[in-house]
Amino acid sequence: MDFHPTEEQAAAAGLATRILSDLATHERLAEAGTGSDAELWKALTTAGLAAAVEEIGLLGLVLLLEEQGRTTAQVPYAATCVYGILPVAAHGSPEQRARLLPALGTGEAVATGAFPERGRITADGGRLTGTAPAVPWLRDATHVLVPDADRALWLVRTDAPGVRTSPVETTAPWSAGRLTLTAAEGERLGADSAYEDALAAARTAFAGLQAGVCAGSLARAVEYTSTREQFGRPLSTNQGVMLRAADAYMDTEAIRVTTYEAAWRIDQGLPAHEHALTAAWWASEAGKRVVHAGQHLHGGLGADLDHPVHRHFLWGRQLDAYLGCGSELLAELGASIAASSACASTAEGEQA
Repeated sequence: MDFHPTEEQAAAAGLATRILSDLATHERLAEAGTGSDAELWKALTTAGLAAAVEEIGLLGLVLLLEEQGRTTAQVPYAATCVYGILPVAAHGSPEQRARLLPALGTGEAVATGAFPERGRITADGGRLTGTAPAVPWLRDATHVLVPDADRALWLVRTDAPGVRTSPVETTAPWSAGRLTLTAAEGERLGADSAYEDALAAARTAFAGLQAGVCAGSLARAVEYTSTREQFGRPLSTNQGVMLRAADAYMDTEAIRVTTYEAAWRIDQGLPAHEHALTAAWWASEAGKRVVHAGQHLHGGLGADLDHPVHRHFLWGRQLDAYLGCGSELLAELGASIAASSACASTAEGEQA
């Protein structure tokens, strides 16, 4: 494994850091409310940071999403990449890639996904019917990647007949919405394995986003406890504060390293189903601990809903449940490991 970023990945991450630092300020985020920041999204796409994902791969995307998470920037970057650019590039036909990728890369088209599949949407001859109760960034989307009950993937235009969207407020301001399909026409994307590939990439990418959210929360806590004094000395000199911050740091690094491993394996075309589940589990369980610690270490300020650290708390809790909470992911991981062991035992028996 080699987690060192390539020159292209490092350059893209550096550019994202500069743009997000300049535009994703607390004041602008507060002004955006629960919506997306159109100016910031335009700046990111104009700089080529969406189109670049085709070149820098999932590991490169994870590096960029960490920067988004640090600032909790309200743009549909993660969704457009993992539910649009990456699956279309990997599983689309030549015609689909030529038609969809340029628009997704420039931000003219915005994608999101009705993931994970929970059997709510059925397909009949390319016509989709059903409901996805909370789809992130749906209010910004022009296309939705929809898995049906048989886990086939379909691209649906949000302005197509039979498609209805309505706003939904979640803990994180993701411009989410409820998607209702009534015999809506869908465009098939990829073969039977496309769903598992897209879900693994999405889990890995959103784990990277959670790593950034946690790193940003911890950085705010470190800054606050280093400058806030109590009994004549900084709060950071108290052993309890140091231990809590150290635990949060270790949890954040565990999310990061498992995410890097899953992303690297996916980029290399290696089996990564269990690695993506592991990264998602760390993002869920450890991410929840970190954002709680960040808020707690701010003392009374942590209870202020207008304080920047509260935004990290809300994002962390939303990412804890998105694409599967910790117990669900652990159960799925255990079943996968058991199935792999059974297959290996069967193969050994046949060879004997």
